[in-house]
Amino acid sequence: MQYVSRTSSIATLIKQVHNGSLPRSSEEIRASLEKIPQTVQKQYLPSNLLCMGLITLQPGLSDARKESAMNTILSFIDTSHIPPGLSVKLTGETAFMIQMKKEMGKSFIVLICTALVLMVILMGIVFSYVHYRFLPAAIVAIGILFTFGVVGIIGIPLSLATIAAFPVLIGLGIDYAIQFHSRLEEEARTHELAVAIRNTITRTGPAVMYAMLATMMGFVAIFISPVPMIRGFGQICTIGVVVCYITALVCVPLIAILVQYTAKGAGKSPLADAVDQSLSKIAILIGKRPLPTLFVVFLVALGGLQLDSKIPIETNQDSFVPPDMPAKMARDTVTRTVGVTDPAPLILTGDVTSLDTIRWMKEFTDHELSVHTPGIHRALSIADYVLAYNNGTMPEIQSDLNNVLTKIPLDIKKQYLNGHIEAVVLFYLNKMNTKAKDDLKRQMYGDLMMNPPPPGIRYSITGGFDLFTTLITSLVQSKDLMTGLGFLLVTGFLAFMYRNIRSITPIVPIIAIVGWNAVAMYLLGLDYNPMTACLGSMTIGVSSEYTILVMERYMEEKEKCGSTLQAIGNSVSKIGSAILASGLTTFFGFSALILSDFPIISNFGLTTIIAVLFSLIGAIVIMPALLSLIATMLPNSKA
Repeated sequence: MQYVSRTSSIATLIKQVHNGSLPRSSEEIRASLEKIPQTVQKQYLPSNLLCMGLITLQPGLSDARKESAMNTILSFIDTSHIPPGLSVKLTGETAFMIQMKKEMGKSFIVLICTALVLMVILMGIVFSYVHYRFLPAAIVAIGILFTFGVVGIIGIPLSLATIAAFPVLIGLGIDYAIQFHSRLEEEARTHELAVAIRNTITRTGPAVMYAMLATMMGFVAIFISPVPMIRGFGQICTIGVVVCYITALVCVPLIAILVQYTAKGAGKSPLADAVDQSLSKIAILIGKRPLPTLFVVFLVALGGLQLDSKIPIETNQDSFVPPDMPAKMARDTVTRTVGVTDPAPLILTGDVTSLDTIRWMKEFTDHELSVHTPGIHRALSIADYVLAYNNGTMPEIQSDLNNVLTKIPLDIKKQYLNGHIEAVVLFYLNKMNTKAKDDLKRQMYGDLMMNPPPPGIRYSITGGFDLFTTLITSLVQSKDLMTGLGFLLVTGFLAFMYRNIRSITPIVPIIAIVGWNAVAMYLLGLDYNPMTACLGSMTIGVSSEYTILVMERYMEEKEKCGSTLQAIGNSVSKIGSAILASGLTTFFGFSALILSDFPIISNFGLTTIIAVLFSLIGAIVIMPALLSLIATMLPNSKA
């Protein structure tokens, strides 16, 4: 079959000891098995009810080719004549990863569609005070389609993490469309359509653009992640916010002209008016007493920043999927009998078939098994087969070793030797989380330094064992770096754009919101995972949009009325309902992700809606307090 380099099973060994052909009777099979050492048999026949065969794929295959090979093998199994009473299952890390990716992709698509339906329903309720209330949903759908097109042209590969970017883009994109639509409705009540469109573009356009660019800065910070799929998440979010902004900027005025848009009455609905009045009163109340509000806000945030380091990072694949996923159940069946199906390989290079090296392999594996009993299930190397084919004893001289090596079946030697210069020692592990694996890897490297191989032999621990333990370290290091860089980029952007004290106001709520996120995750018992590791940068991007929009509208209202408190009340009243509409639409829409059977998706949905909720609170509660405080401290400033 294509992409398959070799296979081996108990049938392969029986054939080799039976003159190259399969036995024709049970007696011949039993006689052949007696010629195969028990230690070799146990690898393929771990129990009377379980037989294992190994299918080795070509090294360096892409995920697409691995999936093609898996599908071909499964098709062959389905069309094979399997003896009655037997069942055949394809398991192992490759099969597990492919099924996990496929099932999670299906789950994500269904949940996003459900989320969109919920968002449209909620929009019909909270955005009912305008004509064409569902227009923002149509505009964000167009923006997402354009984003898919741009991503395809650039050639960014789609993965689970990059697909997870689209819920975030839907939430941000719908906010851009709602801001333009809400301002158009407001302007159309007192102006002709042409003037209303011009005012919407010239007044709301720059404000939303600044918010979009600040949001983009938060996503650009994700580019420094060493994990490719997280970088892909940041790339798609960065492209998507720009595309969705341009789509809203163009489509809202264009559709308004096509349909000859008119305002829906002289004012908002009773519900919207009540919301606006309530938000205005809250903002003015907070503006009168900014210090107590900010004290409580940052007291909680400080606690969150301390708790953030205590939140564990989970990269164990088993924790990402439902317990009844077929590939997981099949792998667990094998794991209970033979340990983890993806062993930890120790690669040796040099003169690996020398007697000293073979002896060292045996000594080292025996030492690791005795020292790390809870972690290591068993260990295999060519040294074990040398003993098996030499009556349980190690050869005394090199020539005897060479003779024994010729007796070992070629298929077995290929699994452990690559000629005379490369060998692999396989450590089969018991089930453990990634943190425990990382600790075990460090201890094994320590053992190698204390008991090194013979001179001239180089070593390295590799495979999925090394990959995922390295991943957790990279996630820990990059998570805080991404958050810190996000703050610096957004702060630098705002300082460049405004060049005054106002530039710091949107940053302060963002710091608080990041701390609140940590408190919420700690209290809810949530872990960071590959999808939520960039939560800090994502929160910076989402929350900066809301806070900048409030600040921009405050500046506009301050120029009109001159009073700080009145400007705060007017700005929150006029823009707060639009922010609340988009925020609540996103919040309730993507609460659908929490219902996923996949813990990694449900956790992502929960952390996303937490970030959106806190971003709303930051814009409506913290920003009024900050604007009032700055105006009090600097009465002669334009702030």
